[in-house]
Amino acid sequence: MNDTEFHLADNAALLVIDVQKGFDDAPFWGPRNNPAAEANIAALMDAWEATGRPLVLVRHTSVNPGSVLAAGHPGHAFKDFVEERGGRAALRIDKTVNSSFYGTPDLAEWLTAQGVGQLVVAGIQTNMCVETTARMAGNLGYDVLVPLDATHTFDLSAGPQGPALTAEQLATATAVNLQGGGFARVTTTQALLAAAPAPATA
Repeated sequence: MNDTEFHLADNAALLVIDVQKGFDDAPFWGPRNNPAAEANIAALMDAWEATGRPLVLVRHTSVNPGSVLAAGHPGHAFKDFVEERGGRAALRIDKTVNSSFYGTPDLAEWLTAQGVGQLVVAGIQTNMCVETTARMAGNLGYDVLVPLDATHTFDLSAGPQGPALTAEQLATATAVNLQGGGFARVTTTQALLAAAPAPATA
């Protein structure tokens, strides 16, 4: 995709998904990709605040008591840079599954009430909750933009004897799945930052 080939709506909603402290537990998750993800997410959050566009924070509450994302675990909390910027969030969602559309409060209901038709989806993990949310959003008819460099994930295997992919390979697969499959347009943080001021200041 050419990064100039989209218009950012005045009320495009930024979904920041699962940027929680538990994902900093390297022994639990293993190797990750894209160390710039957090800085890019912060830059997008700052741009959304500056232009008055809606911000939605999504948090995963694992039902596994041993998980670093379980309620009551320190890892359940948002990372500090998200919490510091999250005061003006228009909506906060808690979920127990991959899709942000299966959380509380109801995301689709809120988007409809606000007249929002375009979503920018960022966060953790690229190939899990980000991809699942973007796929479902595309199925529901939203115009979806995914800045891949504002996401990250971890190496993953299908088990001791199964195939394995690195985090970077998984991120590439997500980009191909989303754009190649027609679910979303994959873009960059810089392209969104360049587009963000224009609608709000026109």
